Amino acid sequence: MSEFKNCWIITEGMAGTENQCLGVSDALGITPHIKRISLRAPWCWLSPYFGLECAITFKGDALEPPWPDLLITSGRKSIAAARYIHKQTKGRVFICHLQDPRIKSAVFDLIAVPFHDKLRGENVIVTDGAPNRITSAKLDQASQDAPPLLNALPQPRIAVLIGGNSKTHLMSAQHTSDIIKTLRRYADEGRGIMVTASRRTGEANMKALQEGLKHDNIYFWDGSGDNPYFTFLALAKSIIVTEDSVSMISDALSTGKPTYLAALEGDSPKFKRFYDNLTRHNKVKYLTADTTLPSYSYAPLQDAQKIAKAIKDRFEYF
Repeated sequence: MSEFKNCWIITEGMAGTENQCLGVSDALGITPHIKRISLRAPWCWLSPYFGLECAITFKGDALEPPWPDLLITSGRKSIAAARYIHKQTKGRVFICHLQDPRIKSAVFDLIAVPFHDKLRGENVIVTDGAPNRITSAKLDQASQDAPPLLNALPQPRIAVLIGGNSKTHLMSAQHTSDIIKTLRRYADEGRGIMVTASRRTGEANMKALQEGLKHDNIYFWDGSGDNPYFTFLALAKSIIVTEDSVSMISDALSTGKPTYLAALEGDSPKFKRFYDNLTRHNKVKYLTADTTLPSYSYAPLQDAQKIAKAIKDRFEYF
């Protein structure tokens, strides 16, 4: 087998997880069939360790022939689907799983994990961060298609990606206040600021940001209309991102633009390994109260492309 005729992506339907898979299929130059599934009891409680998957295990999109040549999975529930398809096809489907599946299994022909995960092995490829759909071509197109409202912002422009509370991090009212003060200072200096927040930001923090960032040089996306995320990254000279999200940090670093982390409360051994690897290679710097956001250069992340190459190389001999 030397080329893909059919590719499936199977996830639990979470946008962030699905986006990682789509980044890999984009890098392969193929259009996948996206399948979103969930699990019935008892698999929903015991996956991925339970096993013994069968047709009644799954809810959601059908998992039935004709089977794909390539399967890309991510997320805990998708592991059961990968195992089921591997069994049904007697191993004739090439299966790539993104992130540590936390099980030892010959089901996976390739596993792609970020550097901060400890899993290593012959069928494991290690990336710096999370794969995504960001490429120079897409950023160029987003820049060309930028609406007048964003083009009117003064230069240099700063893209600001705000996350929030998670299992490992807390975005307090004080953190929010500090971010507002810093961004208003940049706006007062004549820089254009483009801000987007997430559901994790929380209602109180969101309200504070919306009120505190009212400024002629600041555009705060309120969630209505088309998401300007790619346009923000394309128009920005530098990027500020809160430190709680591997995906958002990876997105920023895929642009090759100076990226500054806004510290929140909390940490974890995994995040520490993630930060340490990036700072060691001069890819990120931390935002401070007096940071002037000086320019610096680094090799942008190309994790989706790295995974795609590994799939092609292994699939050729599959």
